[in-house]
Amino acid sequence: MPRTILLGLLFLLSWILYLDRAAISTAKDLVAKDLGLSNDAMGVVFGSFALAYALGQIPAGWFADRFGPRLTLTIVVSAWSLFTALTGLAPEFATLVVVRFLFGLAEAGAFPASARAFYTWLPAELHGRANGIIFSGSRLGAALSFPILAGLLDGYGWRIAFFLLGVPGLIWAIVWFAWFRDRPAPPTKTVDRPLREIFRSRAMLQVMAQYFASNFTFFLCLTWMLPYLMERYHLTRERASWYSMTILLVGATAQWVSGFLTDWLYRRYPRWSRRAPALGGFVVAASALLFLTQANSPEMAVALFTLATFGTEMTISPSWAYCIDIGGGKSGTVSGAMNMVGNLGGFVSASAFPALARWNGGDAGLYFLVAAVLNLTSAILWLRMPLKDKTL
Repeated sequence: MPRTILLGLLFLLSWILYLDRAAISTAKDLVAKDLGLSNDAMGVVFGSFALAYALGQIPAGWFADRFGPRLTLTIVVSAWSLFTALTGLAPEFATLVVVRFLFGLAEAGAFPASARAFYTWLPAELHGRANGIIFSGSRLGAALSFPILAGLLDGYGWRIAFFLLGVPGLIWAIVWFAWFRDRPAPPTKTVDRPLREIFRSRAMLQVMAQYFASNFTFFLCLTWMLPYLMERYHLTRERASWYSMTILLVGATAQWVSGFLTDWLYRRYPRWSRRAPALGGFVVAASALLFLTQANSPEMAVALFTLATFGTEMTISPSWAYCIDIGGGKSGTVSGAMNMVGNLGGFVSASAFPALARWNGGDAGLYFLVAAVLNLTSAILWLRMPLKDKTL
């Protein structure tokens, strides 16, 4: 029962995290109009979050390893909820950039601290489904943010909407601090490698590289996918939004499939537990992206987008489970490092999509080709990924 409560709380945390993160994008037009900001200025606002989120991963993971996920998550969730509310009070551009930067720093601690909680509370054969469950929450949060935020913005305006969005996180932090304990049972004796040794290992370099490719592909869903569908296939915003939400919901199901498959393989074929779901996911994603270059209808494009997203989402649970495998008591720092590189992949993706399309005469096919190559390369990396019980 305690483990079920833990998974439920962290699933809810992931859902809140992405709901709060997506709010500024959904409210972009209202915020820009009220504060007199251009698209370039809003790009700086978005970028300030992305930069802070990436930079905060390793420090937040180290803090979780040093002081425990109970204190870490209480602090970071309270902080990002406060900065979510303060976003609604921003009077001008500079203040908004600072608030969103601090919001990104706070959100950076969520997943590394969750990984550290899993290391303490759960055996290795449950790490796959645990990560699948919480990351499915993030995808559901992103997908369902469209109708929820639309209702808040239409009913209360963007300033009050951000204030209201800060409330669920504060309630969650109170419940978490009251219920969670860092050590529910005497810890298992493990020999943790020094961080320097882990970071210089082939395993660490490969798991970071493949996560770059995973996020390079997935972040298209959060950035350019909707406007691409609207422009390329002349869709209305409503129709493109429903397509986008569907793709993210399918991605959430991939998290559960991959998580339970990872744990099932761990009990029967442990050598392939982390390797097989990730390798298969990257091959599926690469294949869909290659066919996407030839899509000639919105239905075909959405179907291939969905398949590519499903494939990349299959790689998430084994990636985080593998970080716990090689990180041990330093799982927070190790997973934070992987997530930092992954978010750099997302940042590059957001810039690469319009740049490659412009260089290719307005055709996004070159971007899909590059993404397919990255996914195939990552499949090869997983095929050669060192096992946790061998020298890294």
